[in-house]
Amino acid sequence: MGRNTRKRRTPLATKAIAASAALALGGGGLIWANFYASAHESNNSAQNQTKAAAAQVATISCPDVGQKLTNVPASAQRGVAAELANLDKQVTEAYARLASTRQAQTNDASFVQNSIIGPLKEKRAATIDRIRLDVQRVGGRFDSSLAQLAACTTMTADQTNQTNADGQDNTGQQQNGDQQQNGDQQQNGDQQQGSNGQAGNGPTAADFVDITKVTQNVQAKPQNTGNASTGTFTTKCGVNANKNFNTDNVIVAPGVTNGAHHLHDYVGNQKVNAFSSNQTFLQGGTSCQNKNDLSSYYWPVVRIQDGTQDFDQNKDGGGKEGNVGKILTPVQAQIKYVGSPAGKVVAMPQFLRIITGDAKTTTNGLANANAHWSCTGFEDKVQLTTQYPICPQGSNVVRTFAFQNCWDGQNIDSANHRSHVAFADPASGVCGNGFKAIPQLTMRLVYKITPPTIENGVVKNAYAVDGFPDQLHKAATDHDDFISVTTGGLANKIANCINSGQRCQ
Repeated sequence: MGRNTRKRRTPLATKAIAASAALALGGGGLIWANFYASAHESNNSAQNQTKAAAAQVATISCPDVGQKLTNVPASAQRGVAAELANLDKQVTEAYARLASTRQAQTNDASFVQNSIIGPLKEKRAATIDRIRLDVQRVGGRFDSSLAQLAACTTMTADQTNQTNADGQDNTGQQQNGDQQQNGDQQQNGDQQQGSNGQAGNGPTAADFVDITKVTQNVQAKPQNTGNASTGTFTTKCGVNANKNFNTDNVIVAPGVTNGAHHLHDYVGNQKVNAFSSNQTFLQGGTSCQNKNDLSSYYWPVVRIQDGTQDFDQNKDGGGKEGNVGKILTPVQAQIKYVGSPAGKVVAMPQFLRIITGDAKTTTNGLANANAHWSCTGFEDKVQLTTQYPICPQGSNVVRTFAFQNCWDGQNIDSANHRSHVAFADPASGVCGNGFKAIPQLTMRLVYKITPPTIENGVVKNAYAVDGFPDQLHKAATDHDDFISVTTGGLANKIANCINSGQRCQ
């Protein structure tokens, strides 16, 4: 696949934490508030034990078919993307049914399997077969083993935390030696996880850590060679103060409304939605000060779960899918391109797409995780992947992203949206497998957030990144999206600035 396969040990995350009932919501949020409700009803002791056991089914885990599709003919890609979006929709609907049928689950031990998991497998099998037909219809080859990915399982609360804690089985992406995370710490003991989070699907107390109690874990960057490209290019595109939002993802699900199932902030290009094309990108206008930068920079919003509801509380991708709370606008959004310690960079090709991180790490594991959470004053000491930081008073929450910095030299995208780009070797900064170094896009988003508190195993005033509802708003699911669109020779100017060691904007 052309990706750097060198692995690192992931951080140790927390074990499951105690929690009680979810906060009640109005409108579309009610389904999520009732997520664990049956676990807290009381009749007799035996019945309570049964209900508690049922409540342990925290989410649905389905194999990520899209990551296995590495070679889809160009003429089939749009149809395949639509079917992959159908798979996401099916999981979302099944998770909603899981969340709203807790009483039925306590009364019938086979309810989840017979009424949710079984029918979901049938739908997924039919969708995967349609993907096969799309590929074979245009002469492509389809791996028949993908049919085995139709079956899904359930995950308990303990298992969702273990997915993010198992440093042996799950590995994180390489980030050119930049901020490897191995310091996420345990907190608050081994009590049973419950329905923390305003929407009932997370985050929980286990998803937070006091950053002042985390051991320093930021690793040194590779040494520059004599041929290093040491310049930087900064583009100022604002913080989405004009509230340009949607729940689409034109890279992963072109032509599919609400293909992301969560809300994105957009800066840069101002006409990006599921139906955008390369031509519309060129006509989209930009929030960037440099009007030749028509690139699209977009990321999941962060919300405060303090009981406040936002404009999308009853909408798809918002409250109807477990993304609730007040949407925060970053107080700073820095977009900077940096060079390679090993040599010169080549200009990014027009319309290059890059996704960094993985929105589905709760069920996929951490192989493609690239989340960086920290606090101002701690960024050069501590970076977290699997937990959100609780920052000290006067310190702000920081999300940073370091995108893949090696390109295959040919493709602006790939079937799984990963194979055409890779991270350089973290020790040397060298691109492998014939890949070429490109300017590395880095982003730093700063949020002013009142520090959450944890009381009796329950997190108060939590914050969380938007995500697919079955992913439970885990910190590791953070991700970022980019489409390179430039005019006036800007792509070459960025590369030349970096190669010459200048500081440009």
